[in-house]
Amino acid sequence: MKLKRFLLRYYPPGIILEYEKGGEVKTKSIDLLDLTPSTNVDTLVEDIRKAEPLVTASRTQQVKHLILRLQEKLGQHDSHKFYLFKVLRAHILPLTNVAFNKSGSSFITGSYDRTCKVWDTASGEELHTLEGHRNVVYAIAFNNPYGDKIATGSFDKTCKLWSSVTGKCFHTFRGHTAEIVCLSFNPQSTLVATGSMDTTAKLWDIQSGEEVVTLNGHSAEIISLSFNTTGERMITGSFDHTVSVWDVGTGRKIQTLIGHRGEISSAQFNWDCSLIATGSMDKTCMLWDAANGKCIASLTGHEDEVLDVCFDYTGQFVATASADGSARVYNATTKRCITKLEGHDGEISKICFNAQGNRILTGSADKTARLWDPNTGQCVQVLEGHTDEIFSCAFNYEGNTIITGSKDNTCRIWR
Repeated sequence: MKLKRFLLRYYPPGIILEYEKGGEVKTKSIDLLDLTPSTNVDTLVEDIRKAEPLVTASRTQQVKHLILRLQEKLGQHDSHKFYLFKVLRAHILPLTNVAFNKSGSSFITGSYDRTCKVWDTASGEELHTLEGHRNVVYAIAFNNPYGDKIATGSFDKTCKLWSSVTGKCFHTFRGHTAEIVCLSFNPQSTLVATGSMDTTAKLWDIQSGEEVVTLNGHSAEIISLSFNTTGERMITGSFDHTVSVWDVGTGRKIQTLIGHRGEISSAQFNWDCSLIATGSMDKTCMLWDAANGKCIASLTGHEDEVLDVCFDYTGQFVATASADGSARVYNATTKRCITKLEGHDGEISKICFNAQGNRILTGSADKTARLWDPNTGQCVQVLEGHTDEIFSCAFNYEGNTIITGSKDNTCRIWR
């Protein structure tokens, strides 16, 4: 094994080792999820050297330099105030979802007008209109981190794969017998997963356009799906009150997470794939051990349905958004509620951390999006101006641009 080079990953903090083995170039990552600006760098470098044979004595200064750069980035306190950069009269009918590519240079919007549009973030210009679906374009995604492909899932029961560069349609995936409401690329960008109201999920091969496998087992609509960071596992959340964990390679169901007493609204893995968080109409969020499928905590406190859940990059914090108009942040280790985010006047349907983990963004039926400090629960900014409910919002990777999508047919870029 021969080390070729180091690559730096800011969020979550880590160093990627690119090495050669048997003539093949491979990568492995040293995750530094516990790194803080006060971590003793010399001790950490020594620990890495003991654990990782590729990091030899001659490379220690290089590794130290990289860790110092990561610490510097972590120490930057974000007091960024966002301003409205552009209002895009994006579609002739309400939007369904918005999503950034990894760099944040472009983003996509899906709509009831049966199209998905690709936009340039810096100028607000429309780059492509992806036309061809015969019903609402509901679920949309880039194949991040690559960003050269887009998947669109529609109420017309099909999923389409497009070039984000040319707008050309590569494949139309047919096989579902009801609306597609969620989709995701695996991290390797070799598969697209689709979840449908027909109670099944399907995996599709990006190259050939063929169906790889159908995941059967739910007894009601699948409303949420996501891969873990390695792409070996996938979870599906359903209106049947359960979440299933699947082996992506074989299509076999490994576990069923049983415990919720209402429909599932959202299901996510944390970064190191050790935990799964699920939100439900039963007003709770549950934390599960991803290895054995056992429930390790029921996070309570909301007075109405939990509509969305998310982890920060360390996987140490879980944020929940509820129809009761509040959001909450829980410590995944202690299972305690750290802060309540209160101020919205309507249900919160979307919640996300920025990549840095020091801000939370919420989108609400009260026509506003809000930015919060997850440690204090303080609202640091209200993004106002939409004339109807916001049901989709997202940060770019750098955390300095936000997009909000609304029922008012517009999308707003905030910088």
